[in-house]
Amino acid sequence: MCEQWICYRWALFPRLNRDPHLSNMINTTARLFILNFLALCVGTAFGGAQQLPPPEPAKLLSRTSSESPTIRVTTNEVLVPTLVEKSEGEVVYGLQQSDFVLEDNGIPQKIHVQEEMDTAPVALVIAVEQGGASALEFDKLAKLSPLLDLFLSDPQSQVALMGFDSRPHLIHDYTHSGDDLNEALKHLEPGDGGSAILDTVSSAVDLLQDEPKRFRRVLLLISEERDHGSKHTKPVELIQKIGLSDVLVLSVCFSPSRAELLSDLAGHNEAGSSANLLAPLLMAINAFKKNVAREVAKESGGEYATFTMDKGFEARVVEAAKHVRNRYLITFSPSNPTPGLHTIRVKTAEDYGARIVARANYWFQKEP
Repeated sequence: MCEQWICYRWALFPRLNRDPHLSNMINTTARLFILNFLALCVGTAFGGAQQLPPPEPAKLLSRTSSESPTIRVTTNEVLVPTLVEKSEGEVVYGLQQSDFVLEDNGIPQKIHVQEEMDTAPVALVIAVEQGGASALEFDKLAKLSPLLDLFLSDPQSQVALMGFDSRPHLIHDYTHSGDDLNEALKHLEPGDGGSAILDTVSSAVDLLQDEPKRFRRVLLLISEERDHGSKHTKPVELIQKIGLSDVLVLSVCFSPSRAELLSDLAGHNEAGSSANLLAPLLMAINAFKKNVAREVAKESGGEYATFTMDKGFEARVVEAAKHVRNRYLITFSPSNPTPGLHTIRVKTAEDYGARIVARANYWFQKEP
């Protein structure tokens, strides 16, 4: 609600200053009430945190089709694909609805679990970085084509290829054959020094959301970890877009800094211990600044992995493809449909000693 009032403040008050007729329509008491409410709202919600900038329109990719991507959102039901995997990599099968507990902002929800694992055809977008030092990884990317068959086992499944440096571009539109992308992957050209991950993920989500609802929408992001050069997408905008979509992001990244991993394992938290209604959103924004590739995967319920050698890269892609299919499909209707970012926690009723991977957040937005 605070974010809406802030937008109204920017949009409405300049107009009041310019239009005396509109100003006369609003009495002094009402104007003072609005000003005091805004000041209290901003001061309480943000505290010492940095104020969020006004959103900018995302720059969309051009496609071979003349149609513009359209995001389809169902706000009364939230889809949570959930992977349950033991430490040895063995997927836990056969769980029922009663075996899961899902909390929305800490409140247990009434859930539905599909009896079968995810069997929907896959719409896959591969986004490969061409900027910066990524040219050193082109030899690995050239070996990606045979691995795509793991995603395209269903005859309806399809894959598109994007490249990006300081801006994203569509290399090849959707096709069912990984061989169609083979030449493009073998002849990638180095880009500029940019790595516009935020802009690229935003455009890829739009591309995926334009596909029919029957498809399981998956983004395979192959890049470094940090964003350099995005001009059209802010972290808060991407958090909202992912939270409104059902896109699963799988991030396979160049080897990260050991120091950053150790810092994360130590539990360092830049957001501090202060708690308020916007704390989950501010924490997510701070995390995006550290490692955007990992955080987009976490927000969507996908997975993040790193590689250094050829075999490591192939193993990460194979694992990602396997995990796309081996997920329980949990759905629920929020018991507290408050607009904004909601935090999700999925666990099992009994401890199976398994790792549970599910989306961390979703964004609730009321129908207009």
